[in-house]
Amino acid sequence: MTQASFDPQAFRAALGTFTTGVTIITARAEDGTAIGITANSFNSVSLNPPLVLWSLAKSARSRPVFESSRHWNVHVLSADQEALSGRFASQGADKFADIVLDEGISDAPLIPACTARFQCRTAFSYEGGDHLIFVGEVLAYDRCEHPPLVFQSGQYAIAARKPRQEVRLGANPPPECSYTEDLLGYLLGRAHYQMLNSVRQMLASQALDEPTFFILSTLAVRDRLSLDELNSIIGYTGMLATEAQMKALEGQRFIAREFHAGKGRYVLTADGREASLRHIAHAKALEEDLADKLGAGEIMALKMLLKHLIANTDPGLPDLWAPTNQPAAAA
Repeated sequence: MTQASFDPQAFRAALGTFTTGVTIITARAEDGTAIGITANSFNSVSLNPPLVLWSLAKSARSRPVFESSRHWNVHVLSADQEALSGRFASQGADKFADIVLDEGISDAPLIPACTARFQCRTAFSYEGGDHLIFVGEVLAYDRCEHPPLVFQSGQYAIAARKPRQEVRLGANPPPECSYTEDLLGYLLGRAHYQMLNSVRQMLASQALDEPTFFILSTLAVRDRLSLDELNSIIGYTGMLATEAQMKALEGQRFIAREFHAGKGRYVLTADGREASLRHIAHAKALEEDLADKLGAGEIMALKMLLKHLIANTDPGLPDLWAPTNQPAAAA
């Protein structure tokens, strides 16, 4: 395909397959006004001397400021700064509103809580088609462990490290229909039961069982459920609460039954809520331990993928977290 026949939209889509980070570039105008734009054209140039580059459209309104500024800062955004990326990509609003800037080595605005920051001095700039390319000498930098925000094919994403170890096939690979450790069902099931094993040990130490865990945790989120409503929420676990179980929990003073319009509804007692809080604390401790092993970025990516999986396999379960002033609707 020749340059003359390029479809601009198709060309942009092809370029978009190259995954990049997301940055905010900042500078200060001669009148002291703080300027900032979102860009994913940032790249490294040299380690010695330390040089980086980024490009700006010639049509950009901020072009005169960056052309005249001696200093500018590059902020590699963290995964939880997506809103900030959108703000600096828009026009008209006060982009720096409510941002408490850090003090840098120059007067260029320095945004806090980023994955990495590079404070630069312009080395030179040159034209590159419809863009200007700025090359800067890095005078100072800092980084943290916040996972970076990623941009791919026109959408924000979260990066996760790919394990080096592949599926172990051994000397005699199994037939195509064989049950392997790369099967999604196996991976989800094993991960689930490995985490559940710790929960089971915690429950056993309190003389409780799994149905009790599901009942109390559900009532901790949504109170005043009838038995049928409770089972419509926890039924996907393969466990259904029975009248006998509910009476036993009443006897343990974990729940109480109230009657509204002649229909019994269950609520947590103070003892039940305390037990549920212990369960939640244990679950959070498990998550923190896992985050220490995997890293914050992989935990965020894992949660995002699991949410996609749940949304796309949901058989129509009630939304447990729907506003309490409305009936629980199908998710």
